[in-house]
Amino acid sequence: MSAGVSYTLTLRCEIDNRPGMLGRITTVIGDQGGDIGAIDIVRAERNLLVRDITVRVQDEERGDLLSEAINAVPGARVIRVSDRVLLAHIGGKLAVQSRVPLKTRDDLSIAYTPGVARVCTAIANDLSKAFTYTWKRNSIAVVSDGSAILGLGNLGPEAAMPVMEGKAILFKELADIDAVPICLRSQDPDIIVQTVEQIAPSFGGINLEDIASPNCFLVEGRLHESLDIPVMHDDQHGTAVVVLAALRNALLLAGKQIKDVRAVVNGVGAAGTAIIRALLEAGIGEVTAVDRHGIIRSGDDALQTPMQRIIASQTNRDHRRGDLADAMAGADVFIGVSRGNILSPEMVQSMAIDPVVFALANPVPEGDPDMLRRYARVVATGRSDQPNQINNVLSFPGIFRGALDVHTQKMTSGMRLAAAEALAGVIPPEEVSEEYIIPSVFNRHVVPAIAVAVAQAAIDEGVARRTHIPTNA
Repeated sequence: MSAGVSYTLTLRCEIDNRPGMLGRITTVIGDQGGDIGAIDIVRAERNLLVRDITVRVQDEERGDLLSEAINAVPGARVIRVSDRVLLAHIGGKLAVQSRVPLKTRDDLSIAYTPGVARVCTAIANDLSKAFTYTWKRNSIAVVSDGSAILGLGNLGPEAAMPVMEGKAILFKELADIDAVPICLRSQDPDIIVQTVEQIAPSFGGINLEDIASPNCFLVEGRLHESLDIPVMHDDQHGTAVVVLAALRNALLLAGKQIKDVRAVVNGVGAAGTAIIRALLEAGIGEVTAVDRHGIIRSGDDALQTPMQRIIASQTNRDHRRGDLADAMAGADVFIGVSRGNILSPEMVQSMAIDPVVFALANPVPEGDPDMLRRYARVVATGRSDQPNQINNVLSFPGIFRGALDVHTQKMTSGMRLAAAEALAGVIPPEEVSEEYIIPSVFNRHVVPAIAVAVAQAAIDEGVARRTHIPTNA
């Protein structure tokens, strides 16, 4: 695995000022697998040089070994190590910026008292004016309990903050949405729901993030029913939208229609469940769901949660039994949201002609991408260093942009399906290829295309407060 920005270190070194010293240090760095990015002189003295050496390394452990190796060079000493990622997060990644001037007494009387009283009265007389006179029209809360942080697990609310801040800046940079990270102490679904219900008047939408299954289903479902603003658990539906969009273009290459194919979904947690439901809503021919116990089927005593039982009732129409290998035989599509290195060449070879394989486990996909490409027509992963990255950042900014533009009361499956169709359509059919079934996260056409499609779907379904899409959308 190549080193990335996640492990870029700057080592400040004191080095004896004599010929050959820098060469010895760079040799040591290379021997330790480091990739030198820059070398800068901080201070030069007659007998001593202080240099900053920026190095990309594979992981934190390799960075520690690198410092030890440099310290072992006679005449060299590492006096400080700076992690580029940690430095970027000092003080957090967000700030509040005023949209109105506050330089004179008149400015103060307009922005605050006494002028603000008129605005308060106008909203009290007509609550819908909160969308006009407050930031509600363009703001969402990014809510987490810290129970399922990325691939790190249950680290708690404080540790969840950097992720939620990151989500907030993605909303701002990609869709010009003001997002506020809110990390809750409790992991009790009742308390989470009650808390979000209490803060909801301040926001135009709620993005749930990194809440573990099965609580994520309970929290989202209850908030969807109780609130009059859109609620979406991004780990579920954001991923499902991108998978559905990528699948549409992959099937175009394979010459198949979604109504005629059978998909195997391995992993029936938050993302897997949402993907299955999205596939069914899109009209897929058949889904075979697989978890660690094997193929899911109705009546199985191993089904422990209500959501598992619902999925069992909606999938495996042919009553298949067995393990993942049994499920793969004859399947057109494999979608993995489980764990790495579980696919063998024989499994992929047992699939139907021109199979599509989405191996989305991170950081290690369900199968080696090079191996998968030998047997599958189209391969996608969750990795940024591979073609066809399935990344939910492609979906959630545009989805909420469209929802906020028409002040939607709910987030519906029709809006998500419209988002998937729009995302797939960003790539013209003639440009779709085995290594280009989904746009880049930096493609600036993505958010506007999804936003317009989502807004129109909300209007068509009667959940929009505004019946026209703003011209700047």
